Order: sequence, then structure tokens, then C-alpha cells
Amino acid sequence: PNGQKKSKYSLKLIVPEVEKCIGQKVTFLPDCVGPEVEAACASPAPGTVFLLENLRFHIAEKGKGKNAQGKKVKATKAEKKKFRASLSSLADVYVNDAFGTCHRKHSSMVGVQLPKKAAGFLIKKELSAFGQALKSPKRPFVAVMGGKKVRDKLPLIKNLLNLVDEVVISGGMAWTFWKVQGNKIGKSVFDKPGAELVPEILSLAEKKGVKIHLPVDSICADKFDANANTKVVTAAEGIDDGWMGLDVGPATAAKFATVIQNAKTVVYNGPQGVFEMSAFAKGTQACIEAMALATEQNGACTIVGGGDSAAACNQFGFASRVSHVSTGGGASLELLQGKVLPGIKNLDKAAAAITSKL
Repeated sequence: PNGQKKSKYSLKLIVPEVEKCIGQKVTFLPDCVGPEVEAACASPAPGTVFLLENLRFHIAEKGKGKNAQGKKVKATKAEKKKFRASLSSLADVYVNDAFGTCHRKHSSMVGVQLPKKAAGFLIKKELSAFGQALKSPKRPFVAVMGGKKVRDKLPLIKNLLNLVDEVVISGGMAWTFWKVQGNKIGKSVFDKPGAELVPEILSLAEKKGVKIHLPVDSICADKFDANANTKVVTAAEGIDDGWMGLDVGPATAAKFATVIQNAKTVVYNGPQGVFEMSAFAKGTQACIEAMALATEQNGACTIVGGGDSAAACNQFGFASRVSHVSTGGGASLELLQGKVLPGIKNLDKAAAAITSKL
């Protein structure tokens, strides 16, 4: 909430659920730093469980936000230092289990300095899953890429070309590939700066011996609407002016599903179409179902990235049928790019050593 207190984001709302989960009373503190919180944490009765207020009610957590007048502000070095010192004074052991924010240099990720700093069970699970896929994958290894902009995914694709056997290109970025190859894309999403990178990706894939799979057909619509008029066109036919590609076509969905189902390792990052609308959800559903079948029938290791990918997996009911659904969109993306996450680097050597698998 931009460093501002907002009741709808208060963690007080989840106290009953936390009590239910752990089977004991939880004492809620109205802040996460400051004299009152420090005093409470200094001498609690044995067995006391505290739940502190939302860290992001403080600008010093993220380092920036907005003031009461809505003006953008940044936390000063002194404010961040004070905030981090207060957090560090509250306990003897720090456990980070917020994988979804480990790629951020927020105060709670990198600024808590305690004698012991450990990874929680979720982070261990996340890193173990990605470690299995990236360090010692079973083959064939298939990466399924979605998203709108080629340039946003370029570091990811480049890194994965060193690891995978096949790459499925889909989602909005597929139409940029189509246009570069001379196919009409109408008013589909087009990443002009990204288009300049497509030849580089295709050339690098060829050098690495990685097979690139592009859509052979598309479900296109005359407007971005659930009730739009739709039609299926092939790549050779192209998408007419005034129309836009919102999903891969049935032939592509079948082709991609076969590639995925035959894999032994799959990393899925980005849906194939606008799955939130049923008319454009079939490609995404087919690919995610293929991952589930690869897991169940092939013993494949299948990992679904966070964000939209996880949402799609949950929407179609396949979350329990793949190996791992990540809780971190940005964090999983940076891991796949080969980056070290600041929140992991901040942990003790023993905890951070988990990343040596990556």
C-alpha cells in the first residue's frame, strides 16, 4: 500500500486463521517496529505467539512509497537503518519463508541482522524443485514460454537455451515471432524492440541444437472481449487487419501438448492465451493438462512458474497433478535467469547453500 496504513491490508484480519492453523492463541501487535513492539517482544511469556502488523505499512520496507498527499517519496538511509535495526532487535533467530519477495532488496529480505538466519520450509521446497530442474534435469527438457514482450523474456530464454532441448513459444510474444517471419498479425500484441531480438534467439537456438516450437495457427478475435467474434487462422493465412490473436489454435494446442507430454522435465512460464476468457483458454488448458499427464505417466518433473502461470494451473484444477507450482512470479523468473536472489543470499551460509544446486 505504498508505505501507508490501510485497514484492508492489516494482518489483524488473518489472526483467526493463523490460530486455527497452529492450534493456539495469537497475540496481534499493531505495528512491526517501534518501542511498543520491541517491549512486547523483549519479555514475552513462554509459548507466546506474536503476529506483527504489515511491514509494507512503512516506506522503509520497500524503500519508497507515497505520503499522505499521494506524492512519491523515498525512505532516507537513516529511516531504513532505524527500521532495520528495530526489526533486528525483536528476536534471536530470523526465518525467511517469503519466497515470492526473495528477489527484492526489501528491508525484511536483506536488512535483518541476527546471529542465525535460516530458510523456511517453503523456500527449501521452492529451491529444491528449481534445483532439480536446472541442475540435473531429466531429458528431454522442455521450456514453455508465454508473456507479451520478447524483450522482457530475453534473459530468461537465453539462459534456458543453455539448459533445455526444446522451447515452446506462445502467448502474446508468439505474434512478434510471426511478424518477424513474414506472417500477418493484424492488431495483435507486437513488441517492436523485441522483434529485433528474435533473429538472435533463433540463431542461438540453432547453434545450441535447441528446437523452437512456434504456433502453426491462432484463435483470433475482432476485439478484446469474451463475446468477440472469433475465427481460426493458420500462420500462412495470417491474422487480418482489425483482428488480434488471443490464443493458439487447435492444431497448435495439440502440437504443443504432444511436445510437453513427451518431456521428462518441463518448466512452464506464461500461458498460451487469454485464459481468463473461456473462448481463449483452450491452448493454456491443453498445455497444462499435458504437463499433468507427463507427471503422472512419464514421471516427469514439471514446474509451473508463479503469477499468471500458477493462476491458470489453479483455474483448470491441475495444481495437485504437477510436480511444483511456484509461489513466486518474479522470484521464479529470476531463478530461471540464473540470478542469485538477494533474500537467499542474506541467509546463513548453511541456508544459502541450498542455492548451490542452482
